[in-house]
Amino acid sequence: MDAIIIVLVILVVLVVIALVQTIQVIQQASAAIVERFGRYTRTLNAGLNIVVPFIDRIRNRIDLREQVVPFPPQPVITQDNLVVNIDTVIYYQVTDARAATYEVSNYIQAIEQLTVTTLRNIIGGMDLERTLTSREEINAALRGVLDEATGKWGIRVNRVELKAIEPPTSIQDSMEKQMRADRDKRAAILQAEGVRQSEILQAEGAKQSEILRAEGDAKAAALRAEGEAQAIRTVFEAIHAGDADQKLLSYQYVQMLPKIAEGDANKLWIVPSEIGDALKGLGGNLSKFANGGGGGNEAPPQSSLDKSVPPQQPRVD
Repeated sequence: MDAIIIVLVILVVLVVIALVQTIQVIQQASAAIVERFGRYTRTLNAGLNIVVPFIDRIRNRIDLREQVVPFPPQPVITQDNLVVNIDTVIYYQVTDARAATYEVSNYIQAIEQLTVTTLRNIIGGMDLERTLTSREEINAALRGVLDEATGKWGIRVNRVELKAIEPPTSIQDSMEKQMRADRDKRAAILQAEGVRQSEILQAEGAKQSEILRAEGDAKAAALRAEGEAQAIRTVFEAIHAGDADQKLLSYQYVQMLPKIAEGDANKLWIVPSEIGDALKGLGGNLSKFANGGGGGNEAPPQSSLDKSVPPQQPRVD
């Protein structure tokens, strides 16, 4: 009886194991390679799959999503014999699980070695300056070579990125000094341009100020001259309109004499002959006042003047 129970238990365990091996659940974005007696049979896709227990065997489970693999820095020699260390990142995706399993033993290692050799070939034809400034060109060339070589492995290389390009320490120091010198040069040029522009603006401002001051002085002088001319014209018209006699004219001449002599440059001035006659008439009038004639309240007699000939102005040298 005990032997029957043991046999039944063993049969139940075998049935459970057979069921477990028969039903295979494949996750989404994954694939599984099935071999029968060591030979490829089929590829299991995502979902519930049935296999023959104890005959079919799952060889490999492959992730079909895009993978990112960073590679360690690799020393590469440029065309001008300088060693640079380059870090690369590969973005790839398995498109054929069967080819990725049977066409290459380890596709990650194969991609890494192919990347290193291709990178050395590309960088070997460039100098350091072009290497540092041509990342897009290097990425495109590297991706083209990798995608062509890995196509038969069932792998598609989507992108290749250079994380860092590190030149030798001495070259880095030289580049930093050159960059610092260029920055100092640009700063000096900008400062000189600023000083120059400031001086130009100051000169333009001074020029405009002088021009405006000169225009103001000219307008003021013109207005003063116009005012004086108008005043002289008014006085002249008033005198002739009033038909002034000799006494009034002599009095006006005497009032104008101090103004004629006010100028610093008036070293010599000539008195016209009419002033002498006017002074004689004025002296006679003053004598009458001194003798008590009282003629000061009398109106001066009217006399006619030759209006066509104005009195001569004193000439000042």
